[in-house]
Formats: sequence, C-alpha cells, structure tokens
Amino acid sequence: MRNLFQYVPGNSLIHRLNPITKIVLTIAICVAAFMTDNLIYLAALLGVDLAIGIIAGVPKKTLGILKGLLKIAAFLFILQALLTRRGTPVFWIVTDTGLLLAGKVVLRLVVVCMPLTLVLAVTRVSDLANALVQVVHVPYKYAFTLTTAIRFVPQFLEEMNDIMEAQTARGIEFDTRNSFKKLGMILPLCAPLLISSVRRSDQTAVAAEVRGFELRTSSSGYKRYPFRLCDLPAALLCAALIVLAALI
Repeated sequence: MRNLFQYVPGNSLIHRLNPITKIVLTIAICVAAFMTDNLIYLAALLGVDLAIGIIAGVPKKTLGILKGLLKIAAFLFILQALLTRRGTPVFWIVTDTGLLLAGKVVLRLVVVCMPLTLVLAVTRVSDLANALVQVVHVPYKYAFTLTTAIRFVPQFLEEMNDIMEAQTARGIEFDTRNSFKKLGMILPLCAPLLISSVRRSDQTAVAAEVRGFELRTSSSGYKRYPFRLCDLPAALLCAALIVLAALI
C-alpha cells in the first residue's frame, strides 16, 4: 500500500505518452465500463488494463493492484448476491440475477480502479500537473491541489503505519482476526493522524507561499508536453473502446 502511487521509471510506450493522453485513456476505460452491462466486454476491458500494465513494464505492480482490488471485490460480490431478490433461486437466497449483477458490479469496480493507479505509476505527478496547466489550461491552483492530494496519500499511509507500530510497542495487538475489533482499535488512531495531516498541510502552504505560488502562471514551467505520434494509437484505442461499449 505504501508504494501504491509511487512512480516507476521506465522508457516504455506508456511512459512516453503525453500525460493528457494517459488521462483520456483512463477516462475512456471508465466511461466504457459504465456504458456497458456485457460481462464479456467488461472482462475484455480488464484485459486492456492488464495489457497496459504489462506494456508499461510494471507487471508485478499490476498484479499487486489486482490482488488488492479482488479482496474488496469478493466482499462486494457476496453482499450483492445476497441482497438481490430478483431472478430464479440457485441456492439458499442467492438467485441467478443476483450472481449476474454481482459479477457486473465487481468487474466494473476492478476495471475502473486499475487504470487510475496504473497511470500514476507511469506518470510523474509534476508532469501531470504541468500538462493539465499547459495543455488543458486548468488553473494551477486546482492542478496543484490535485497533485498534492495524490502525494499525501502514501505519506499518510506511512504515518498511519508508524503510529500503529508505536502502539504495538506499547502492547496493543492489531493482528486480530476479528475485523470489528481491529476497526475499533484503529479508529482512535485517526486523531493523531488528523493532527499531523493538518500540521503538514500548513507547512506545505507556507512553503508554497514563500516560493511565489501566487505568481505562477501556465507559462512558468520550463518543460513542454507536445503530442507525439505514439499518442495517436492511444487516442484511437479510446475512441474504439467507447464506440464498442455503445454498440454492445
């Protein structure tokens, strides 16, 4: 979880894409996933996500993300299958419609979440912010807010882990199989994490003001992000995914 949003250096085709192209590709996959209810097409979109991870040269990270999502998906699948009452009963209170709907929900969840994390794994956060400002003309304040939030996620996870290790050294055992008991022990730790996050946010705001944050414009960055020939296949893939979703 610590390195979930950590950038992985490389020179793959996915790395060389324009940051805006990567964002558009992510949005296209998400839109296609929500446009279709076809299980086969959702499975194909999952294959596209895995192919992106393999082409980017991060297969281990891709499988790690998939493994983490499957744990959440398994819980949602069981919950959705038990709560759906329509259809023909298969066993106990589970129906065929419930199983089909649960499969769609789970696949859609995995398909939507994977490209978001993969894009962050092959794109520097600074490049993402600068491209949004220069190409899409997003105000720098909003781009800075987005990228700062992304940067803070692994730091908050690391701080939470440090707090849990400190509590473990004081005799508190978090390694329990009772999920409710573990949740009850973790919730009180949110207070020190909240205090440290507020302190860190204040330090970041002061550092930004000292460096002339208010004076930054869209032309302040020295690096440019032109679209290249390799962005064309990605753009065609985006259009094809959405068109196929609409047709199916």
